[in-house]
Amino acid sequence: MEARDGVSARDLMQPGRGIAYDDFIILPGHIDFHYQDVDLSTQLTRRVRLQLPFVSSPMDTVTEHKMAIKLALLGGMGVIHYNNAIEEQADEVRRVKRYENGFITAPVVLGPGATVEDVFAIKERYGFSGIPITEDGRPDGRLVGIVTNRDIEFEPDRGRPVSEVMTTDLVTGPAGITLQEANDLLRRSKKGKLPIIDAEGRLVSLVSRRDLLKNRDYPLASKDERKQLRVGAAVSTRDEDRPRVEALVEAGVDVVVVDAAQGDSVYEIDMIRWIKATFPDVDVIGGNVVTRAQARRLIEAGADGLRIGMGPGSICTTQGVMAVGRAQATAVYMTAQVGRAAGVPVLADGGVSTIGHMAKALALGASAVMMGYMFAGTEEAPGEYFYDGHGVRLKRYRGMASIEAMAAGGDKRYMTKADDRKVKVAQGVSGAVTDKGPLDDYVPYLVQGLKQSLQDMGVLGLAQLHEALRDESLRFERRSSAAQLEGGVHGLYSYKDSGLGLRSK
Repeated sequence: MEARDGVSARDLMQPGRGIAYDDFIILPGHIDFHYQDVDLSTQLTRRVRLQLPFVSSPMDTVTEHKMAIKLALLGGMGVIHYNNAIEEQADEVRRVKRYENGFITAPVVLGPGATVEDVFAIKERYGFSGIPITEDGRPDGRLVGIVTNRDIEFEPDRGRPVSEVMTTDLVTGPAGITLQEANDLLRRSKKGKLPIIDAEGRLVSLVSRRDLLKNRDYPLASKDERKQLRVGAAVSTRDEDRPRVEALVEAGVDVVVVDAAQGDSVYEIDMIRWIKATFPDVDVIGGNVVTRAQARRLIEAGADGLRIGMGPGSICTTQGVMAVGRAQATAVYMTAQVGRAAGVPVLADGGVSTIGHMAKALALGASAVMMGYMFAGTEEAPGEYFYDGHGVRLKRYRGMASIEAMAAGGDKRYMTKADDRKVKVAQGVSGAVTDKGPLDDYVPYLVQGLKQSLQDMGVLGLAQLHEALRDESLRFERRSSAAQLEGGVHGLYSYKDSGLGLRSK
């Protein structure tokens, strides 16, 4: 038998030696396909599947509804942070679920006595202004008209009743119409919205022309069985967050992420068990964990996915402050073994600042990668841009264990009592990242890079990548510090990186 270069992942992960992503390289395989043929679809949890292995972190400078909407449209998923009131987080989830659908089964409606100002308020809150008007202002009331942007755009009197400006000559579809039939009717009518009504004229649902365009422009969009965008939301391990879970489920959340810096606790296990007993149709991701024993305990509690990482984030100081954690590559590989045996996907969280790091996390068994730094600084991330003294455009980015974030509620990730919150031990920092532009430009760049990486490995997709990991045909090699320097940019007086914000150090 011909000797193979490199070592298997099992041999790479020597006991007692923590391995980070930069400590190893993946040896190339044989290419007999185009990179565009690479399949990046993956299981995020037991039941939730994504077209891209990208998940945005539940951080208050990374994921609110704008990030979650655009990332879901592009094929990934966002997880809404919980540095907010319960209703505020639930509203963020509702914004995602309402944004792009086939049939909008719970449309926002108004009654005839509502005002033009009410329509503008809905437009400001949800981003649309095509509002059905029902006789009693209820979503299932008898349809009497519709107000569109065309009806109110130049209306000077915002106190005017919508009954005086609404369109009453309506094109509607009958209840029971298929989505394709509804789409065809919308195209022929050249209307922006198509109300679906029953035999008594009561509103059943709504179809939006904008949604048709979204279906065309975003063919990989992550959607549930009702054609609504998928979204996750984070909760703490505290009993006081059980009403938060209830509100999130009512809002339509697809995945609940139990968010704890150290997830192997009786508090998290109790929370996972309660969620699965109370809402069995909602998938739960538990974490964060880094060892096989921790992973087993959360799986036994009912976790449908695991979040892996303790201290590897770019703005996290846990390992230095607490002296507890694990090198991320080792953590991903070890926990992925346990997850695979139980049919539970693992989500690599932290330590990713390049496409290569993403590829390595997936090659070690992760089904998806959760990222904060990579998505911070994009247009869709919360916050305003500002300029430093050299004219560089920046956005603020902070760890959820930074003093600033803990003051806003981030200390719920840490097992402190209410009386302890006045004494805060930071495990993260606040900073700024460069402008990465819109996700519409940035994510395709990440996708192409990741596909080309898998092509270089000689695998057609994540399923084949994980099979190569298991049968040990995927080969690895340790890198010395000199090899790491050699593999990066070196020997130049200066250079310009075109990596859309991925700055070489």
